Amino acid sequence: MMWSLLLSLALLCFGTIARAAVVTVNWNVTWVWASPDGFGRPVIGINNQWPCPKLEANVGDTLIVNLHNGLGNQTTGIHWHGINQLQTPEMDGPSGVVQCPTPPGSSVQYKFLLDEPGTFWYHSHEKGQYPDGLRGPLIVQDPNDPYKGRYDEEIVLTVSDWYHSQSIPLVQNMLSPANTRFAPPFPDTILLNDKKDVKFNFVKGKSYRVRLINMSAFASAFLWIDSHPLTMIMSDATYLQSETAYHLHASSAQRYDFLISAIDRDSGNYPILVALDINRDFRNQTLAPAFPHNQTAWLMMDENAPLTRPTNTIDVWRPADDTHFKPLDNLAIIPTYDHLVKLDFRFCLDANGYPRACINGKPFIGQKVPSLYTAATVGENNTDPIVYGQINPVVVKKGDIVQLVINNQEAAGHPFHLHGHRFQILDRARPYAGDWPGRDVNYNPVPNRRDTVTVWSWSHAVLRFKADNPGVWLFHCHIEWHVEMGLTASFIEGPEQLRGKQFPVDHLENCRIGGVPTRGNAAGNELDPLETTGMLTISPTGYTGATWIPPANTVTMTTPGNSTSSPARRRALSRVQRRDALFEMWN
Repeated sequence: MMWSLLLSLALLCFGTIARAAVVTVNWNVTWVWASPDGFGRPVIGINNQWPCPKLEANVGDTLIVNLHNGLGNQTTGIHWHGINQLQTPEMDGPSGVVQCPTPPGSSVQYKFLLDEPGTFWYHSHEKGQYPDGLRGPLIVQDPNDPYKGRYDEEIVLTVSDWYHSQSIPLVQNMLSPANTRFAPPFPDTILLNDKKDVKFNFVKGKSYRVRLINMSAFASAFLWIDSHPLTMIMSDATYLQSETAYHLHASSAQRYDFLISAIDRDSGNYPILVALDINRDFRNQTLAPAFPHNQTAWLMMDENAPLTRPTNTIDVWRPADDTHFKPLDNLAIIPTYDHLVKLDFRFCLDANGYPRACINGKPFIGQKVPSLYTAATVGENNTDPIVYGQINPVVVKKGDIVQLVINNQEAAGHPFHLHGHRFQILDRARPYAGDWPGRDVNYNPVPNRRDTVTVWSWSHAVLRFKADNPGVWLFHCHIEWHVEMGLTASFIEGPEQLRGKQFPVDHLENCRIGGVPTRGNAAGNELDPLETTGMLTISPTGYTGATWIPPANTVTMTTPGNSTSSPARRRALSRVQRRDALFEMWN
């Protein structure tokens, strides 16, 4: 994050902010019927269209998304994956954490600074909803791109696993006492750019920047391009010192930017082979790794040439090690740390015998009050993790250097994502290396920075970041099914700076409509925040996902400074209601 703040200062110094724009879009989240692989099913789209649109802006711009929930039967909310959300943690998007779910017929406005360039994406962060289609690319262009002049055009390539069933029944089947192997739902197919027929023009003499985004709910993805090396220039929005790769492995939520060129000897059409990795450990040949879901996109030089090449097969995947990539700015390892956080992950059974995913022995369980609202309303008690309930809270001071160790005590790799930051990857041990031994030795002196890192089976990773972005930031496995099982921790960062924080009136109105309290500890106790009565410690046995269940009684907001009884707040609420009415007219 410190490099993000430095960039923001640099933008101010050089006047870029003065030229920044405000980019506004109006979105109605709706059900759409689609059959991207020939199998028809309802999907969640935007403005009655699917795939969802690509968002594009420049670094330094402010993005405003006026989002209306037109689904009718589900709540929703959007996370802006990889965006730092400097000074706007309430815009990060996870429902029940930094905002309330947006009910059907209601609206919410997201407004935040695009403080860094790169390849990002957006997706629903509401109870397993995004595998139903609510996700898309978010591209932040850089007028000062250090690789400008080395490419002529851009290609955005998304990869996704795809399911013929909707998410809720899939999770219901997974969260069953009969699922003794903790098995997730396995996909039915693979999609590239949310379809099956994908072709790109490939013109001799031109070079292309490919922005690869894995939007899968579960699967990692391999990529190889016939006869063309990949010049790596970015991973998860960190510029890299360029180096050559031939195979890539992108876990769910990871992004890679690379350059390819059409040179004089090229002719015909070249396949881009993408294969889903649904194996526990693709390197372990004794486990007989299999790749049943493959798709080929094409770089087209000749429309009349056949779409076949004799080398369009891969016997063994040998992907580049992303932890060995070097950041372009040569930022050295943060030399020491103030706060050691060690998270041990393994699957577990709850008190009712249901399969869960535990961190340090406990699954994440969403509470009655969104965690950011708790941090804002319990005063000096917000430094005590007890007030947040069983969200696996970790409280860190602003400015602390955090060393985060994740021990994967299970037999498969998992991609872990941190909201609000990009961390340095000091070490990512080989598969079967076991838990972190507790020694800070032999770390990468110039580590790559990412917001999502894969931790291999029975192994560990050591990460480091500066806590310079006050907010409540999730750290979770980005396999969506494992999020629903509880594989999440929460960083309460700089709680002193969060006391008394104010929230937008439309956000609070959605809480009122949904019957969600917005003050007090995890159970809504403002008088005695350290009292744990009413906090949720066992997940419900019945799973309903994002299904809209109207509350028996709505909550009246009486937050000082946020009260809807003040004239200013009444006017703001009136504007929200008029906006909702406009959405209804448009649709």
